[in-house]
Amino acid sequence: MSFFAILFALLLEQVRPLPRGNPVHAALRRWARWCNRNFDAGRANHGWIVWSLAVGWPSLLAFAIHVLLSDLLGWPFAALWSAALLYVTLGFRQFSHHFTDIRDALDAGDEDRARELLAQWRQADIREPPRGELVRCVIEYSVLQAHRHVFGVLAWYSVLAAFGLGPAGAVLYRSSEFVSRYWRYQGTVAQQPVSEAVQAAAAEAWRVIDWFPARITALGFAVVGSFEEAIDSWRNQVQRFPGDNDGVILAATAGAINVRLGDGVAKAPVSRAGPGQSDLDAGEAADFISNQGREPEPAYLAQVVGLVWRSVVMWLVLLALLTLARLLG
Repeated sequence: MSFFAILFALLLEQVRPLPRGNPVHAALRRWARWCNRNFDAGRANHGWIVWSLAVGWPSLLAFAIHVLLSDLLGWPFAALWSAALLYVTLGFRQFSHHFTDIRDALDAGDEDRARELLAQWRQADIREPPRGELVRCVIEYSVLQAHRHVFGVLAWYSVLAAFGLGPAGAVLYRSSEFVSRYWRYQGTVAQQPVSEAVQAAAAEAWRVIDWFPARITALGFAVVGSFEEAIDSWRNQVQRFPGDNDGVILAATAGAINVRLGDGVAKAPVSRAGPGQSDLDAGEAADFISNQGREPEPAYLAQVVGLVWRSVVMWLVLLALLTLARLLG
């Protein structure tokens, strides 16, 4: 059932992508603000209470509806519910058009246009990097977006669905990522302050929740790319910057396509992210610098696309085989 829900959601998202500023994301923003406004008293334990309400209740609600539909109407309706939630939590098309426009601008030799598009995508003021640094930044940001919007969601959904929790994993992952980023932004706005306790709790929870998906994404890139180089780069990353989830993904990407990455995200700038930003916070940067591989060129952007799609196909095939084995068993 999980495989069919994922496949249906991905196909629907390709045909009719969820628009930015949609009612679902708007409702999540209102819910996050309500939780913080009513339960944030500035203490450490209150931070965890606010996070548990903001993330836990939507996840529990998704699971409860899944159980009710399964018990009352049967598994097809539960599968449709899972597919619907995957549709609003997955997001290939929510970021892929940005990547395509930037790649087209670089192919046309219009670096100023590419820089402008990257600044709009990241909701940040981009400095004037040379061509190689611009391509490096696009590669890094793109693979992290693919992880946030696709592989991380699939990882948590698949694991919790295997234990009968339906789409709760997808909701848990995306809502945890959202509140961590959104409350960090709100903490800089005087009209809607968020205490440091709430921001710290959300950031720590996100780091823990993203630990497993980050390594799943890195493993997928290693398998469909240059395996030995990706694993070697991954190992070096862990030794230098233990615990950095984004760095693991960038390290595996650098080794998988033999490109020199690192500091591209960190070099971008001054954040002007707004509350409707659905991407990574513009101020985020992974602790990762790769001194091996070739300098990034626009041709590598096509390799990044191939790496992401091969990884998606690989995980779908694995899920299909597991589903088939379960049906035959």
